[in-house]
Amino acid sequence: MTARRTHRWPRPLDNAARRIWYGGDYNPEQWPESVWDEDIELMNQAGVNIVSLGIFAWSAIEPEEGVYDFGWLDRIIDKLYHAGIAVDLASATASPPLWLTQKHPEVLWKDERGDACWPGARQHWRPTSPIFREYALRLCRAMAQHYRDNPAVVAWHVSNEYGCHNRFDYSDDALRAFQRWCKERYGDIEAVNDAWGTYFWSQRMTDFSQIIPPRYIGEGNFMNPGKLLDFKRFCSDALKEFFKAERDALAEITPNIPLTTNFMVSAPGNALDYDDWGDEVDFVSNDHYFTPGRRHFDELAYSSSLVDGISRKQPWFLMEHSTSAVNWRSINYRKEPGQLERDAMAHLAMGADAICFFQWRQSQAGAEKFHSGMVPHAGRNSQVYRDVCALGNDLDTLSQAGLPGTTLSQARIAVVYDYASEWATEHTATPTQQVRHWTEPLDWFTALADQGLTADVVPLAGDWDRYEMVVLPSVYLLGENDARRVRDYVAAGGKLFATYYTGISDERDHVWLGGYPGAIRDVVGVRSEEFAPMGDDDGVLDHLDLSNGTVAHDIADVITSTADSARILATYQADSWTGMNGVPAITVNTYGEGRAAYVGCRLGADGLAASLPAMFEAMDVSVPAWQGSGDILRVVREGRGDGEHEAPRFTFQFNRTHHPVAADIEGRTIVASLAEDHGDGTATIAPNGVIVSMG
Repeated sequence: MTARRTHRWPRPLDNAARRIWYGGDYNPEQWPESVWDEDIELMNQAGVNIVSLGIFAWSAIEPEEGVYDFGWLDRIIDKLYHAGIAVDLASATASPPLWLTQKHPEVLWKDERGDACWPGARQHWRPTSPIFREYALRLCRAMAQHYRDNPAVVAWHVSNEYGCHNRFDYSDDALRAFQRWCKERYGDIEAVNDAWGTYFWSQRMTDFSQIIPPRYIGEGNFMNPGKLLDFKRFCSDALKEFFKAERDALAEITPNIPLTTNFMVSAPGNALDYDDWGDEVDFVSNDHYFTPGRRHFDELAYSSSLVDGISRKQPWFLMEHSTSAVNWRSINYRKEPGQLERDAMAHLAMGADAICFFQWRQSQAGAEKFHSGMVPHAGRNSQVYRDVCALGNDLDTLSQAGLPGTTLSQARIAVVYDYASEWATEHTATPTQQVRHWTEPLDWFTALADQGLTADVVPLAGDWDRYEMVVLPSVYLLGENDARRVRDYVAAGGKLFATYYTGISDERDHVWLGGYPGAIRDVVGVRSEEFAPMGDDDGVLDHLDLSNGTVAHDIADVITSTADSARILATYQADSWTGMNGVPAITVNTYGEGRAAYVGCRLGADGLAASLPAMFEAMDVSVPAWQGSGDILRVVREGRGDGEHEAPRFTFQFNRTHHPVAADIEGRTIVASLAEDHGDGTATIAPNGVIVSMG
């Protein structure tokens, strides 16, 4: 297993005091130089202290092969530095210039049918191309040599959003790389056959040369699930190896500059195994864009908590989010008043020490011209820019109060997320296509928040077994080692919440035999013989009512037996023809010194929230009165005391509703956005509001 790199954070310019980094992507090459001075004036007014430069500037930096033009980049970096603004400098390799792809079309990635992804958008390169690697690393070395002693450059931004468009490549380069990956992973071909179950449908192989990527196999057919799961692992690794090559080329010349690349962690964002990638960066960075509607805030908080888990509670960098609307959805909703600051503060509360947007100035042309910016099309005389300035002022206040370097306090409960489980549940031959892993962790995060509990979202490989309570929400793949961790955790007194679709298969996607959930059946004390999917076809089961008043949709376990040590909290109430009437739906089992609740159906966030009080009572979980309201999401960041001074403690309280809510102030208020401190230890927080106190 790869050792995690030592955490290194970008240093402030000229040895200044550490502050919250604030800024965004800056693309001066899109604008005449006459605009640059105005940009810097507006940045200073807004409190911007860092920008990311050069992300898509390869064609401007190397307009012809081997001919570099650093002049324009030197001039803007010099202007920024003298204005006190640091630079997060990109390797500029995210999208190759047209001269490169014209000369070497073999660097273009191919889809499953063998069609090339032609230039015209971005990220049209394949990570397994030796030719593209040669050109990209040459640019990395030229960038590093030129800027190795530039005091403005405080971090390297390696490429951009790996796998956003080129996650899957089915070219011959990828074929050869996939064969090598399989040989390194399994050693001999029989081990691959065993992992992929190739005796099924006569897919047995006798040589690694017979391994091909999961190319097109005809409409309505089903790819080998073990092979497809491994191909997704390979694609994450192939992009990671390309990142490491770029990282190492830069680090060899500029060893004192920390390096990162921007992940795309969100509830449904699972292109790469970002927890695995977290080992390879000097500090974790993330891009996050809001989900419109009801889940806007909860999904944002959930995703940021997962980034904090990937970063192992080290400070992380929010590299991109939006001031308002994005440009890439079918309907691009704007943010409501207050959400610009509220969203930024939520990322900050969950462990970010840098708040940046895409982008500084909204583009006048190009595919992203309707993506919001810190300076919108309307210019400085706009509500968005005024909100950007207000946020900058509040971040400065928090910096002076000592927030940078504090960490997100460990919650009482961990919600576990697993990238491989998500990939496995994406297969097209499953009990129901309506169920994926990623939705259940988010539902639990929301349901716990409705009960006044803020959860930590922790990767499966993380330290979830250090928590008082743990949720395994549809963690479909549980290998022997992880199943043992679950047993040891509960036996030692831990309190586990597990759900349907958990522990179904091992890490190879081989089903655990003997009844579901096979990997931890003894821990939860139930045995299910079948799945009972639900749908909207005529005359089929479309829902199940539970005896506790909640309703299940999409899937339920047909639990046929429970352990003597298990207590049934809810059953299904259904017509006899369904075969589900009286079947256990929610149980709690005693295992060793601990207890394990099992939720055998998909209840959604509302159903889970309604079911949690009974589970808490059966598991002897106390919920303090101050945590009893789900109107407020409460998050705490803490520092470390030095023996003479008390450790700083910052409490963030967010209104999760569309009506004003009352809050108790913990210490003194230092930031209030759409919130009023009444001066008597209480406050009112308006919709989309947040209040931050210290003490």
